[in-house]
Amino acid sequence: MSELLPLRLIVGLGNPGRPYVGTRHNVGFEVLDRLANTRKLRWQSNRQFQGEIASEGGLFLLKPLTYMNLSGQSVVQVARFYKFAPEQCLVVVDDIALEIGRIRLRKSGSAGGHNGLKSLIAHFGTDIFPRLRIGVGGVAGGRGLAAHVVAPFSKPEREKIEPMLDRAAEAVENACSSGIEAAMNLYNQPTIL
Repeated sequence: MSELLPLRLIVGLGNPGRPYVGTRHNVGFEVLDRLANTRKLRWQSNRQFQGEIASEGGLFLLKPLTYMNLSGQSVVQVARFYKFAPEQCLVVVDDIALEIGRIRLRKSGSAGGHNGLKSLIAHFGTDIFPRLRIGVGGVAGGRGLAAHVVAPFSKPEREKIEPMLDRAAEAVENACSSGIEAAMNLYNQPTIL
């Protein structure tokens, strides 16, 4: 991936609707809300793109409203309309393989079993797009994976999640201003939260 191509689209993956607010699967939405608030941007619903979009200059923020498993439909529509290459689209996504409090930037990679990333890879036709994985902790308490990712965080978990979401938003801002490589070097370091 070339560092010469600037990031143009920041995507937060999640599920639309009140039942999913504050769940593990929706941390991507939460990071984008922080970015929009910091930049004082307003979300606008866009039927063509099947999502909510906010923009400033040449940077676009997108929350697909297609539900997680169909996220690629929305993202690729925006990317094709504005002629963004996949490597210009940074995807913010939950990751059960990372402990709560950890974030990890990558230039590319597999879906790792994540249905939202599977959809993006299928629609882009490549896995070469950057992603910021946000640790939401593994499955515990005897519930299945699907129940785990749509479950809200416990109060102690939420106390760890809040600073992690702030750090994730900072990592996105850094990736936009300094490039993915520089942001990876800075934000992929273990942090105690």
